[in-house]
Amino acid sequence: MPKAEEPQLRLFVFHHSGGSHLMYRDWPSAFPAGWDVQIPDAPGRGPRDERPALRDTGALLAYFLTELEDRLTGRFAFFGHSMGGMVAYELTRRLVESGRTPPVWLGVSARGTLHPEGDPARRYLLSDDDLRRELISMGGTSSSVLEHEELWELFRPVIRADLHLSESWRTPPLTAPLPVPLSVFGGTHDHVAPPHRLDGWAGTSAHFLGRHLFDGGHFYFHDHLSQVAARIQDDVRRALLLARAPSGAA
Repeated sequence: MPKAEEPQLRLFVFHHSGGSHLMYRDWPSAFPAGWDVQIPDAPGRGPRDERPALRDTGALLAYFLTELEDRLTGRFAFFGHSMGGMVAYELTRRLVESGRTPPVWLGVSARGTLHPEGDPARRYLLSDDDLRRELISMGGTSSSVLEHEELWELFRPVIRADLHLSESWRTPPLTAPLPVPLSVFGGTHDHVAPPHRLDGWAGTSAHFLGRHLFDGGHFYFHDHLSQVAARIQDDVRRALLLARAPSGAA
């Protein structure tokens, strides 16, 4: 049997805290037919996945590295939203630091720069009522889920585990900027990751491709998917041109 042809690019999209591939199910159709857009789920997504959600950073990264092992070939790129932005960034760091092939491009969305002391927010410590109000204001979880007691009891452990992981995540400072071209995305009215908190990402890459803001809140891409997808495609093309440039070229 002949070996399957590699796609033009394989784009991995990592979901937010408490999320899954379902919120991103329209993404593959927004990209060229030659792109293979994949949205891998962390453990514990949905009623059929009986695995507990992971609360340890190292365990989550190890899970994705194992799960995606045979797909990290050819040209591939990472895009992560909120918690997924941290996953995409840390996976890139691990690939670079271990001498493995890194992604050709990294996109971080709606996530402030990571700090050694972790995120000052502690939403995972809120009462159920306060947490539900916060999630409704963020817009990532349907109010019909949050206000339905049985559904809330089902999703609450995953949401709290993800928020605990995201907000207690600590990362050592980089010894040198990553060699991977990086772009950062955000919403103009995002109160979770406001635009000024995105500025620090510029120093994490030797090839920072810019900060891209779209009108909206934490889940700005709901109303701007075609524009976000177009920007991702443009930045991937720029990243590939950088990869072809002679060593030392500007």
